[in-house]
Amino acid sequence: MQTSLKSMLSPVRLLASWNSQSLAKQFLLIGGFVSACALLLVGAFVTNLIEEAVTRNSAASTALYVDSVIAPLLPDMQTTEVLDDTVTHALDETLGEGALGSRLMSFRLWRNDGTILYSNDKNLMGKQFPLSNDLKTAFAGTMVAQFNQLDDVESVAERNSGKPLLEIYNPVLQPWSGKVVAVSEFYEVAYDFERSLNQARFRSWVAVALFTLTFFLILSVIVLRGSRTIESQRSALKARIGELSTLLQQNEILHARVQRASQRAASLNESYLRRIGADLHDGPAQLVAYASLRLDSEALINPRTPARERERSLAAIKSSLDDAMADIRSICSGLVLPHIESANLPELLQRAVRSHEQRTGIAVGLSISGTTQELSTSTKICIYRFVQEALNNGYRHGKGAAQQVKQTIDGGQITIAVSDEGPGFDPAYIPPSSIGLAGLRERVESLGGTFELKSSESGTVVQMSLNAMEMEQI
Repeated sequence: MQTSLKSMLSPVRLLASWNSQSLAKQFLLIGGFVSACALLLVGAFVTNLIEEAVTRNSAASTALYVDSVIAPLLPDMQTTEVLDDTVTHALDETLGEGALGSRLMSFRLWRNDGTILYSNDKNLMGKQFPLSNDLKTAFAGTMVAQFNQLDDVESVAERNSGKPLLEIYNPVLQPWSGKVVAVSEFYEVAYDFERSLNQARFRSWVAVALFTLTFFLILSVIVLRGSRTIESQRSALKARIGELSTLLQQNEILHARVQRASQRAASLNESYLRRIGADLHDGPAQLVAYASLRLDSEALINPRTPARERERSLAAIKSSLDDAMADIRSICSGLVLPHIESANLPELLQRAVRSHEQRTGIAVGLSISGTTQELSTSTKICIYRFVQEALNNGYRHGKGAAQQVKQTIDGGQITIAVSDEGPGFDPAYIPPSSIGLAGLRERVESLGGTFELKSSESGTVVQMSLNAMEMEQI
């Protein structure tokens, strides 16, 4: 089972490895293999054509020369079945001496029944052999020429000579009728022919190889350029897809934050209203109620009340009303934002710290580092409310001990931390009625920022971070 699974996975791995290669490399491998096969096939075909043409042309010229020499010596082969001694002697002298003697290794004259009428090898004269295909073709009137293909039964001496031989079967025609009356078979010693044939073969292979290589190189250049273009476009597309994927993830995170902020907006607003109502009820409303009760007191209603006691009652009423007015102003100052549209980040932080110091009378440390570009109004509101609420919480729960506001910028990332040295608390046990921290978290995260809270016995740190580049688009 494991062997079968491995055998199935092997082609899959090979296919995966092949697909991982670039288009240019795939073309070079496949194109190189196809070009090599085409080179071999075309080269063999062209070389074979050239070899046949060269062999036939050379054989035709030799056959014409031999025919012109021996034709006058032959009798009427239409009526002669056997050559007499005179013709045989004349052929021996002609074929054994002079130009033909040095050029031809052997010569035979065939009759159409397979009988050898004449041969320079006297042992073959008068013998009858089966007609080979080449002889049949020659008796049909077509000259046959072969180079170094000595496979006939009667060609033992030629095969054992070790010389390059051009075998030629030439039909002997009757002059006045053109009828084939015999076939002359002769073997030409072909050193020059072999050298010319080898040169022709070499040149044909070189020509085919150069043409194939040039064609392959031109195609390779085109494919390489196209592959580079495709790879660059593919890289750009991957980078773009990566950017889009990152933006999509960021949008999904922002969408989730906005959804969460929207879901809690109504409850937070209701909680803010309840807190404002509680502040008004527990503060100014109680003081006004006290003043109202004093106005209905016996001391002010009875005309016989001494003037000094009446004045003390009126002073108490005025003091109560003044305290109520101060509480109302304090509540309003916390609800109404100052004009921050034209303020930059340092000015915004200074205003928030200064407002807290005026309201509480406690000094707050401020550290500002780095500069940033212009912020959107929503970002300014978020930062101002964060500092305001964090300072109020530190004053309310940490007695305002050593409060600090620290702002830093790192690569467009704005970080603001508000700290104190109060007794701290456990962040895991924040009551549901505490809407300040929850509101800060929702406000910061709705703009794509991060909110962090750290508290211990040595103090509390509330920190927010926003990306200034992203805030410009919100």
